[in-house]
Amino acid sequence: MSLIHPTTIVSPKAKLGDNITIQPYAIIHDDVEIGNDCIVGPHAVIYDGARIGNRVKIYQGVSVSNAPQDLKYKNEKTFFYIDDDTTIREFVVLHRGTTAHGESKVGKNCLLMAYVHVAHDCYVGNNVIIANTVQIAGHCEVEDNVIIGGVCGIHQFSKIGKNAIIGACTKVAADVPPYVMVSGNPGRYYGLNIVGLRRKGFSKEDIETIKNTYDIFYNSGLNHTQAVGKIKETFPSHPIVDSIFDFLKKSTRGVVRK
Repeated sequence: MSLIHPTTIVSPKAKLGDNITIQPYAIIHDDVEIGNDCIVGPHAVIYDGARIGNRVKIYQGVSVSNAPQDLKYKNEKTFFYIDDDTTIREFVVLHRGTTAHGESKVGKNCLLMAYVHVAHDCYVGNNVIIANTVQIAGHCEVEDNVIIGGVCGIHQFSKIGKNAIIGACTKVAADVPPYVMVSGNPGRYYGLNIVGLRRKGFSKEDIETIKNTYDIFYNSGLNHTQAVGKIKETFPSHPIVDSIFDFLKKSTRGVVRK
């Protein structure tokens, strides 16, 4: 049984699942799909192109799938996806994609804290925590299990690898490889996200392998091309090291420095 407050404005064209709560003064536009067991808080606005999964909690004043802040955008049909079990806290702003990708997305079981902005054509993976007032510019990719501390700025087209952690107030202007800890202005490599890796069940052996890989990459005195060659010689076939190589191959902004 859904509970829709009489002060809300819900388009009859919107597709709503079962057991939905929509609180006072929220607005749901025409081309919107919301799954089961969701909560939409007061004064939230869900714009055309929103595709919201099950058990999603959206707090007060949130804007989902509004038009992107891109001068090239001419009101083409694009989307913003929020996957199951994600929580969107107060006054978060989520912009749908442009024709470059056609969509933006936040994955499963994420927590976006107050005043976060996820711009057009961004992809945020699963189990991601983004703290208060983080601003993510367009075309960014945030992989699974990332934590981003409060008041960070993420430059457009940046990529953040899985299981990385970004310290509060960091300026991310280059790609952040997987499993690492980055902080500062500009963001710099400060070692591994050891606590996060342990919490995710990485073994001591795996953590040691990651540490040795980044020691070669950052501390050997070799340039990055030479370091990659040395790492391949040292770990000719290792799935975790291969995942680091996969990230480096797709990096377009270069990776953060030490």
